[in-house]
Amino acid sequence: MNEMIKSLIDSSQLQAITRDVLQEAKNKGASQSELNISLNKGFRVTARDGDVERVEYHQDKVLELTVYFGRRSGSASVSDLRPESVHAAVDAACHIARFTDEDPAAGLADRKDLALDFPRLDLAYPWEVTVDKAIEMACQCEREALAYDNRIVSAEETSVATMDAFHLYANSNGFMGSYPYTRHEISCVLIGKQDDEMQRDYSYTVASDPASLVSVSDIAKQAAERTVRRLGARRLPTMKTPVIYLAEEARGLLGHFIAAISGGSLYRKSSFLLDHLGKKIFPSFMHIQEQPHLARGLGSAPFDEDGLATRPNVFIEDGVLKQYCLSVYTGRKLGMQSTANAGGVHNLIVKTGNHDLTSLLKTMGKGLLITEMMGNGANLVTGDYSRGAGGYWVEEGEIQYPVQEITVAGKLQNMYAGIREVGSDVDVRGNIRTGSILIEEMMVAGS
Repeated sequence: MNEMIKSLIDSSQLQAITRDVLQEAKNKGASQSELNISLNKGFRVTARDGDVERVEYHQDKVLELTVYFGRRSGSASVSDLRPESVHAAVDAACHIARFTDEDPAAGLADRKDLALDFPRLDLAYPWEVTVDKAIEMACQCEREALAYDNRIVSAEETSVATMDAFHLYANSNGFMGSYPYTRHEISCVLIGKQDDEMQRDYSYTVASDPASLVSVSDIAKQAAERTVRRLGARRLPTMKTPVIYLAEEARGLLGHFIAAISGGSLYRKSSFLLDHLGKKIFPSFMHIQEQPHLARGLGSAPFDEDGLATRPNVFIEDGVLKQYCLSVYTGRKLGMQSTANAGGVHNLIVKTGNHDLTSLLKTMGKGLLITEMMGNGANLVTGDYSRGAGGYWVEEGEIQYPVQEITVAGKLQNMYAGIREVGSDVDVRGNIRTGSILIEEMMVAGS
């Protein structure tokens, strides 16, 4: 464990707590039990008007416990690891389990399926940045952004944050695994003004390794450029038109896909992709896979929340849905095997084409480039999709002017099938890695 995590708790104490909790649950009559312990420590500084606005320190310890009395289960959590708090959590979980209904799918993963050997991933890079240095960086970011253009009238927020964390999972079937990881971030949110119009935009960088962060100066410049470009925004008439989702917004489209093939949606029969295994969902050039062991990957993990070793998974091959996204529990509900996705996917990778965003705009010719989405208008039961959006109108492959107050709508089934190309401009700032996505046609509602 790195030094910051050692300041939270030492490994021998952590293992002792884990053993004691599992044994206490057994002593109280639990046939099985499992627990997660999450530790994190760090700070965030925010600058405004050339001075520090906030310094927020956080130091969190969370223990989550689930016990099983046969096929009955109960869960409890505590936000500190004092003995009296931990004992209270065990008591609460056992009490709840005695009053719940039996669930044939409840219970731990079979012992034979648990990860006996899993990779030691490259995920922890502590950032030796002091609070004073972080304040200096945030103030520099604000100062350079405001100096970029006199139409940038204020910085809503510039911030620098760092976090070191540690995750442990253990169960009464003999599994105990843990790993450290880090998250670091620089962000800048600006307000621009032209005549009586005001617009807001931002830029940010996030990485597990501070050496991979974009520089403060580049974040300031990107945020300022984006904000100035938003000025003069218009509304569009209602029409059907090709659409490009900028990479950072395209992640949301893939998020809807993963939600629709996840076991929770499927066994509840609340997914528009129910019974679509082996069917074509995307064009033939589309390949979507999971790579959970990427060094420095923001979604990387050596094991899932059931204690199964994570593995590369292929969800879409040649446009065809090859498998669902399942945990042990949801797999049992569906009569299928877990795909080691308890807790979700780990680094979803979309195969890209050879064209960057500029080339993608040329390919589209005329249409809408979406750079901002608002609201949560995706119905996973029917596939109906309708969300507020902002972005830019494009003609002859060139951006003409910014647009705002529009709604884009369609069916997710048609949107996925209508993808024409995925750009090479991959956004790696999250758990889903994709380039910008060009969709053949969507309904745009404006003035």
